[in-house]
Amino acid sequence: MSDSNGTAKATPGSAPRPSGAPKPGGSTPHPKPHAVKPAPGPAQQHPHPVVVPTVTDPSVWGRVDEDGTAWVKTADGEREVGSWQAGAAAEGLAHFGRRFDDLATEVALLEARLAAGADARKTRTAALALAETLPTAAVIGDVDGLARRLQAITEHSEEAAAHAKEEKDRARHEHTERKETLCLEAEKIAAESTQWKAAGDRLREILDEWKSIRGVDRKVDDALWKRYSKAREAFNRRRGAHFAELDRERAAAKTRKEELCVRAEELSGSTDWAGTASIFRDLLTEWKAAGRAPREADEALWRRFKSAQDVFFAARNAAASERDAEFEHNAVAKEELLHAYEHLDPANGLDTARSALRELQDRWDAIGKVPRDRIQELESKLRTIEKRVRDAVDDQWRRSDPEAMARAAQFREKVAQFEEQAAKAQAAGKARDAEKALEQAKQWREWAEAAEGAVSNR
Repeated sequence: MSDSNGTAKATPGSAPRPSGAPKPGGSTPHPKPHAVKPAPGPAQQHPHPVVVPTVTDPSVWGRVDEDGTAWVKTADGEREVGSWQAGAAAEGLAHFGRRFDDLATEVALLEARLAAGADARKTRTAALALAETLPTAAVIGDVDGLARRLQAITEHSEEAAAHAKEEKDRARHEHTERKETLCLEAEKIAAESTQWKAAGDRLREILDEWKSIRGVDRKVDDALWKRYSKAREAFNRRRGAHFAELDRERAAAKTRKEELCVRAEELSGSTDWAGTASIFRDLLTEWKAAGRAPREADEALWRRFKSAQDVFFAARNAAASERDAEFEHNAVAKEELLHAYEHLDPANGLDTARSALRELQDRWDAIGKVPRDRIQELESKLRTIEKRVRDAVDDQWRRSDPEAMARAAQFREKVAQFEEQAAKAQAAGKARDAEKALEQAKQWREWAEAAEGAVSNR
């Protein structure tokens, strides 16, 4: 049948032709029935199944009579599917063939969805609905083949659904374990880490990874999220407390270093070089022990402290340079003085030598200090001259020691006394007493001679 414009009319059940269907007049080999099996695993799934449109030769599966009546061959015999009044019978045959190709494409899409692991239940429902339309579909093609393919989809959809559920459960388990691992790591960081920057960066990385993990049971996911959030908050509190304490310490360090700067500035004009240098060393030790102030303040305070220190040590160095020059001049003066007195000879008069030595010593002291590395050399030369005079004085004293002479005289008196006693004893006929007195006189004579010899040998 046709309308007034000559377009074809089809019986109910006709399907719309997709825009990608082939043009009429094409001839392709007879397609083989499709065997559908569920995908064995995720590796064979594809997020966007590729479906190649079916192109069939309708003349194999039906005909259009000259009066426009269209027939399709099925296992139950021929079935009238419609009427073509819009042109030649060949055009009508191609028209109903395209309608079949549209149906076949829909079936192929369901097969692809099932193989890709899409929702098996929805695929099964769609397959059953499509199978119900086949007995009345206004198409010419392998309708029985489509029915078998739809039956295979229906049969395998349950298996595919079970497999999909298994894969979903496995993925859920893996994702849950991964989030539990991330929770444990976050809790460890919160409890132990003091590497604040690195630990904070890692917690952010954990959060990014967390957001990428899907498919965890809602209640489990909420519980794990609470654990992670609690760990992150604990870490943030601990880190905040650390930096708050650090801020307090730095504020205290700033106050202490300001005090040290004031003290250093007060000492910068001192001329007590040794004492003040020692104090500056102590101040530097205190500075290091004070800890770090806030960065900008710490750098400014250090420049202030060092500036005061530099003022003092620059002045001390200048004074030291001036002193060194004076000491060098003194060394030259002492060398000249030593040269002037190096021939001082006590043999030419001890009193004169002693007077000259006192004059040398007075002038030596008046000249002042010399460089440290010249002290031993110059003092050694002075000691040589002093020793020469001192030895002469000691020798004279030993030769004229009054005490030694008095002792020798006393010994001589004892000799005379004992000789007188011996003479009296001899006159009295006391030979024994005389002999004893002479022995004692002899002993005292020896002592007197020894004392006189000691004085004469000096």
